[in-house]
This record gives sequence, structure tokens and C-alpha cells, in this order.
Amino acid sequence: MRLLLSLVALMRPHQWLKNVFVFAGLMFSQTWGDAAMVPKVLNAFAAFCCFSSLVYILNDWHDRDADSRHPVKKLRPLASGAVPPAAALVLALLLLAGGLWLAAASKTLLALLGIYVILNLAYSWRLKQVPVVDVAIIASGFMLRLLAGTLAVGIPPSRWLLLAGLFVALFLGFSKRKAESFHDEADQRAVLEHYPPALLDVFMAVTMTASLMTYGLFATSPEAQLQHGDRLVYTVPIVVFALLRYAYQVHRGRGEDVSRDLLRDPWILVALAAWLGVFLGHRF
Repeated sequence: MRLLLSLVALMRPHQWLKNVFVFAGLMFSQTWGDAAMVPKVLNAFAAFCCFSSLVYILNDWHDRDADSRHPVKKLRPLASGAVPPAAALVLALLLLAGGLWLAAASKTLLALLGIYVILNLAYSWRLKQVPVVDVAIIASGFMLRLLAGTLAVGIPPSRWLLLAGLFVALFLGFSKRKAESFHDEADQRAVLEHYPPALLDVFMAVTMTASLMTYGLFATSPEAQLQHGDRLVYTVPIVVFALLRYAYQVHRGRGEDVSRDLLRDPWILVALAAWLGVFLGHRF
């Protein structure tokens, strides 16, 4: 039982929250009421869950020796010895097989998943040391998820949705680096040597502003008005509040793990509930 729980922890299922980007195309397009489209998007979501866990396992397997000497990472299943390296590789192969089976019906989805794995392995093994490139790869992961929920399932992606998604992803990436900068110098990532705190503040401010501008333009665009009426316009203040609140939390040292930290702040959860209430209210 202990090994099973450690294997589950090794997959980092809490990180699957990032894969909700796959649902963006379905929510913001005219296919919302298309029952046939929902299973395709769910399938893409499940495939990304398999592949994202696969990448985490390969990364932890590669870094297990270095992680065992880190004050925090030494608690990870592979670094701590709770999961044998061979068992981790078997689990990785099972996830690879499951993800390929889920994506087999779509060549586009297979291609996106392949790009996702290549970029993330390049990030984990080398490019995470290159400033700006590191965050660009983090953002590309979110964009690939967004494309998996649009192009890969036959939903034409909105240009405003792509732009807003890109800037939100960059904002989250630079926020992650900002939160990591509050660690003791000995525990910081090597790339943070190239990120002065003031520069990270500028990057966060620019990407947050661009996120709000593109979301506002999307919410007021004729395309959104046709599909959703005025509902998205009413969500703009909620999005402004949520991003400002998240930036506040980042400057308190949170934001390193987006999937966990988004769910730790009750005010962000209230904002999420309010957004869903406004967006879904007219549909029921």
C-alpha cells in the first residue's frame, strides 16, 4: 500500500489542474452544447494527464541523485527511495501506453503531445537554466494544452483566446520564478542568478497587463458577444481581481506551485466561483 501511494504521489496528480486549459476551447466556443464534442475534449484532457505525469516521472528519475541532496526535494518518492527507479520506469511506460491509446484517434493530438514531451524534457535537462527561454517553455505547455482542446478535436481556436491564454501562461511562469526568488539563496534555482527581482516585477506587470487587455478585448469582441452575449463582459472585473490577488500572494512567497497555490487562497476560489456563476448562469 505504501508503494502504491508513493507511485500516485510520483505522478503528481495535483498538477493535472493545469490540464483544465484543454477545456478552454469548449467553454468559449459555439460547441458548448455539442454533446459529441465533450467526450473528445475529455479524452484529450486524460491524454495530457498521462503525458504530464510521464514527464514528471522522467524528470524525477533523471534528477533523483541531485534531489536526494536537496533539503526539500529529497522528500520526493524517487529521491527518498520510497519508489525504486525500476518501478518508476514501469509506471512511465504504462502512462506512455495509456496516453498514446487515448490520443490514437487524432494525429494532431499525438503531435502536440510529442512536442510537449520534447520541450519539457529539454527544459528539465538543460533549458531551465536559460533565462526567459525557461518561462517560454512553461508557457508553451499551457498553449499546447489549449491547442489540444481546440485544433486537436476540431474546434477552431479564437485568436483572442490564444493571445489571452499565452499571456496568462507567461504571467504564471514569471510569477513562479518570482515566488522561487524568496527562497534562501542556497535553495534557489540556478537560473534565478539571471533574474534580478526588479526585472521579474517588470515581467509580471507586463504579462498581467497584457492578460487583462487581451481578455477584455476577447470579452467585448463581436465573436464573444455572438456566442455568450454580455456575460463575459461582466466577468472582466472578476478576472482583474483574481490576477491582482494572485500577484499579491506571489509577493508573499506563494505561487511556486500554481496548481496548489491557486486552491489555497479562499479569495481566489471565491473569484473562480463567481466567474463560473456569471459565465454559466444564463445556461441553466
